[in-house]
Amino acid sequence: MQDFLLMIYYWLKAGHLIFVIFWMAGLFMLPRQMVYMHDSAPGSAEEALWAKRSGLLRKVILTPSMIAVWVFGLLLAYSSGAFAQGWFHAKLLLVILLSGYHGWMVANAKKMARGERPLSEKTLRVVNEVPGVAAVLIVILVVIKPF
Repeated sequence: MQDFLLMIYYWLKAGHLIFVIFWMAGLFMLPRQMVYMHDSAPGSAEEALWAKRSGLLRKVILTPSMIAVWVFGLLLAYSSGAFAQGWFHAKLLLVILLSGYHGWMVANAKKMARGERPLSEKTLRVVNEVPGVAAVLIVILVVIKPF
């Protein structure tokens, strides 16, 4: 199995990077859409439109991309022996935390679609920075491999 994965290593890497880009784009878009939904009146047509958009974002981009990132990433880690490297453990922790953030944002978006406002607009704007900070740290870990 590992020999086959090594043969397709660059395809795995390309797939991983492609879906990381999609996932990160979705993670940046969801809180922004939630800000717009926050401004609309609960039960209004505008709120329904934003709820539909965020639902499509979750179903078409966010969740499928996150799953693909995990599948490609774990195959890459297995084929390259990354599980034995310290930088990978730190990256894996950040990706686990980012996946938790994904789930938390999806849960809040679903609440908002029901007319609830679990997070303030200011909080949504602040948490929108989480994926960017995570991306910076992950890229540094993968490229520099500090430990």
